[in-house]
Amino acid sequence: MSFSGKLPSGSMDVVYRHLGARSKRVVQGPGKGLDNAVLGIGKGMVLIVTADPVSVIPAVGVPRSAWMSAHLIASDFTSAGVDPEFAAFTYNFPPEMNAGDREGYIAALGDECEKLGVAIAAGHTGSYPGAGYTVIGGGVMFGVAPEGGYVTPAMARAGDVVLMTKHAGIEATASLATSFPEFSEGAVGAKAARRARSLLSKCSTVADARVARGAGLRKAVTSMHDATEGGVLGALDEMSAASGRAFFVDAESIPVPMEVAGICSAFGVDPLRTMGEGALLITCRPGLAKRLDEVLRGSGVESTVIGRVAPGRGLWVSKGGGKAARYREGPDAYWAAYDRATAQGLR
Repeated sequence: MSFSGKLPSGSMDVVYRHLGARSKRVVQGPGKGLDNAVLGIGKGMVLIVTADPVSVIPAVGVPRSAWMSAHLIASDFTSAGVDPEFAAFTYNFPPEMNAGDREGYIAALGDECEKLGVAIAAGHTGSYPGAGYTVIGGGVMFGVAPEGGYVTPAMARAGDVVLMTKHAGIEATASLATSFPEFSEGAVGAKAARRARSLLSKCSTVADARVARGAGLRKAVTSMHDATEGGVLGALDEMSAASGRAFFVDAESIPVPMEVAGICSAFGVDPLRTMGEGALLITCRPGLAKRLDEVLRGSGVESTVIGRVAPGRGLWVSKGGGKAARYREGPDAYWAAYDRATAQGLR
């Protein structure tokens, strides 16, 4: 059976059972919802490490693809409340990618890392038969922090308020509207399709996380997690699994702009369950949630309270004040929608 995107939780068991040598220095290792590893390095400091694919999306173009690749990795990292300092990248360029595009991608990604304050310290570059678009390699970012100076999704606490920045469906909407512009305009109109394509610039939570940490890590902000594959609901489910707490959210409180709803509907995708990079999920102590919201909004970051954390397990989703139902994990429909649109020759 073919599969695209992240493997489902059940298939990850083999990964978690084969983690090489054991080390007491691994403070936080891999697990559902845990994008960043935390390694003890002594003298009251830890090393934080994250890894993700890097991609070239032909319809998006080389420079913007490089920008997104840098920010997708940095968004994971900064959800710890810490800035990355170093990076390593492996480029496995497809043979059909010409030298100008290869060099342009490397330059654009390096330039964006410089803007993020990240030094590229190692890597590998090559072009190989069998390599292809969109994933053309992988990247790792790492940096240090004090032992008490970071957060992970495992730290969410019962009683916390759940906030999210921006809105749902950002990455999927931007990618589909950019990849299939004629179909998108026919579905939602030229103006809404332009707004949908412009969402590419929102596919980062670096600024959101940097602002949120200003409210105080652990004392106010107990955890952060960006919404990637699986969308807002998938990210909340991961946070529930990582923390061992129940998350209760009202689906109608999650912002979904008109252009997102329209594009997702046209491609048969649920905006709450599809790639949502650009939205940051934050848990915050209840007495400080209003202050956090003010800090975010004061810095120009849209913020919405969408739920709460309680004792128990799992993500529970209600609608319009109705009875909450247990969220069930499923594949992100983006990949099938993209393949279907391509097979149909949509433009």
